[in-house]
Amino acid sequence: MLHRVMETLDRTFGFEEAQAHCDIPCGIYDPHQAQVAVLTVIRMIDLMNDLAKGAQKETIEFHNSMTRYILIKEEHAELCKREIRVIWGDFIKLEHVQKYPELTPLVHKIMMMGSKCRQTASREAAMELLGMVNRFAEIFWEIKGVATKKVKAPYKPEEEITYPVL
Repeated sequence: MLHRVMETLDRTFGFEEAQAHCDIPCGIYDPHQAQVAVLTVIRMIDLMNDLAKGAQKETIEFHNSMTRYILIKEEHAELCKREIRVIWGDFIKLEHVQKYPELTPLVHKIMMMGSKCRQTASREAAMELLGMVNRFAEIFWEIKGVATKKVKAPYKPEEEITYPVL
């Protein structure tokens, strides 16, 4: 009933329609957190591989460390997916998809590769995810009219990320 009343009032008075791109139109979006999440996935895989090379595999310390590395890898692969989903759902508009036709399949591939990084301990898969997220960042910053550069992360795993030129 309330909906009908509002529709009638709108037709009668022709209220201007308010629009926002997200739940709270803050305008603050940045793919950096997704990039850091992927770097964390890569780092955890590296730590897992280093730990597996050790001779003390049947100790409680081994199992404790391996469990922690796996947990962090899982959390950050999911964090990467979440951050991309939020930008995709709240910031990306139809005109962006039309201008960058690779965007929809790229986001889908990020979701799939993020899941693969959770399912496996493949550094190659994590590096592929980083490449996809970096490409997403390039497109994101281009939409915003901001130039980008590749920078090497100043911490392990010291992989390159796409960063805005500030």
